[in-house]
Amino acid sequence: MARPAAVPYPWPVAEAWTSVESSPPVDLFDKCDSPRLMEYRMADAMGLNPYYREMASQSGPLVMLGDSPMIMLGSNNYLGLVGDERVKRAAIDAVERFGTGCTGSRLMNGTLSLHRELEDALADWMQVEACLVFSTGYAVNLGLLATLVGANDAVFLDAAGHASLIDGARMSAGAFRSFRHNLPSSLRHRLRTWHDRREVDGAALVAVDGIYSMEGDLAPLAGFAEVCNEFGARFLVDEAHALGVLGPDGRGAAAAAGVTPDLVMGTFSKALASCGGFLGGPKQVIDYLRISCRAMLFTAAGVPAAVGAALAAVRIAQSDGDRRALVLERSRQLHAGLAALDYQVGPEPQGPIVPVHIGEDWDAGRTWRNLLDHGVYTNCAVAPAVAPGRALLRTSVMATHSEEHIVQALRAFEEVRSTLD
Repeated sequence: MARPAAVPYPWPVAEAWTSVESSPPVDLFDKCDSPRLMEYRMADAMGLNPYYREMASQSGPLVMLGDSPMIMLGSNNYLGLVGDERVKRAAIDAVERFGTGCTGSRLMNGTLSLHRELEDALADWMQVEACLVFSTGYAVNLGLLATLVGANDAVFLDAAGHASLIDGARMSAGAFRSFRHNLPSSLRHRLRTWHDRREVDGAALVAVDGIYSMEGDLAPLAGFAEVCNEFGARFLVDEAHALGVLGPDGRGAAAAAGVTPDLVMGTFSKALASCGGFLGGPKQVIDYLRISCRAMLFTAAGVPAAVGAALAAVRIAQSDGDRRALVLERSRQLHAGLAALDYQVGPEPQGPIVPVHIGEDWDAGRTWRNLLDHGVYTNCAVAPAVAPGRALLRTSVMATHSEEHIVQALRAFEEVRSTLD
């Protein structure tokens, strides 16, 4: 049966409001006619839209964008495991054994032996009592904060914290406070103010990223941990961009800093070459979330291919120190080359991310497009991913990039630089 043509309202507009003494109703969709959308469409028409580009191959050092090969400096495939035959074979084996999907939540029929095996492997790797695997990393932070932070509690986030932490804090019943980026002194002030002003007993949770996704800077985790101990606050570290890359056995930024947070979050969609996420911590907390976290209870379980691939990647990541060394070597090579070309790249990188500061959104878009035309793919970051007026090109490297890949990319940056002067 043919579907009826779409109409803006499910009833005639005139009939809906002329019977009452009021102005015409506001259409929910009016807000979509925004200046931001106009800019998006204008950039699209001008060929300057860096978003939703369609990749025609797997994410490796080189990627096909349509028919054009590109040096990929815009992927989170930090260890280069997306194309690793062991990881691919594990995904195929999981599909052959369990099929393509779980068709249910973890709570009901969606938990496989693979999920349990992955949780045990992660707990051993991260040196925590227990782990809980979610379908996405975003759901981990969203569900954790919304579940644990109650009406009398407060969550304190770094001002540059990931959107999943911000959204989780907003969904919680408690107070939401932010502190200045990477400043333990600002956190101390915010905690002291909240502690002195609160009228009822409540608990505090502090959440920071180990490595920040846009600037690539490390959090001063030892300083934050000291402040948390001072005020009795629980401490969560989001290791999304540090897992597999930093620390002993690749356990992340906290392990690298010699810090043991109360809770640790990680994702499979970056160095671990899959999709999903996990939370590690005390068994009592993990078990409580198993029965209370809506982002766990009411979403479908991670599909077998993703879980199988993540499990194989975990085993490789914790044992292959050479890959971690190569990531840092390539990022420092890229950083030094860009600095020599007078790009604003900030301090020497401590991980895989090298930001190239541009300033204005349209300048960043034009630079991104020029690099694309020279065979280099980067990520263009504008507000709200970064502060207004601080647009940048986010570049990142993989263990599987060769020295020559970086040299070729730097040649492109050099040619583009000459067009900007």
